[in-house]
Amino acid sequence: MHAAIELLLTGPEQAELVRNLYQFYAYESSDWEEEDVEVDGRFYIHEPHFERYWQATEWAAYLVLVDGFIAGFVLVERSELPGMNALELADLFILKRYRRLGVRRAVARQLLSEGQNDWLVRCYAGDASGVAFCQAVLEELPRSVQEVGLEDEPQLRNFLVTGVRH
Repeated sequence: MHAAIELLLTGPEQAELVRNLYQFYAYESSDWEEEDVEVDGRFYIHEPHFERYWQATEWAAYLVLVDGFIAGFVLVERSELPGMNALELADLFILKRYRRLGVRRAVARQLLSEGQNDWLVRCYAGDASGVAFCQAVLEELPRSVQEVGLEDEPQLRNFLVTGVRH
């Protein structure tokens, strides 16, 4: 199937939509992140952090559309790690209906290949399929990629994608 994939930058008026989609993402990652639901039956969202996607410079939340239908979201942050001048592909989630169509790979490739920015991609080492996905996408990029050691979260594998094309 050849689907039309589109990234749509959201504004604050779509925050509730992204917040709702985030619940599906949190559910799917709850086994390896070992998260439980709150007493209201929802997964926790740190609101001050979440709101930064619409307030902070170089932070953004995108909807992923497939043939005009909402298929997921992408969250991008400006890394705040010391000495790391890069954007971070913080979260990428695609609904099950749209998986196995190459949507997630196309979205990641588009973001990580555009512009001159360096990118930080972090994968939970315990999420074998996530790490395999990261490595597959990173190997296809027309940019230099290197694994870097960062001490802030030892459960993560970290890859720096430089803005330099090779």
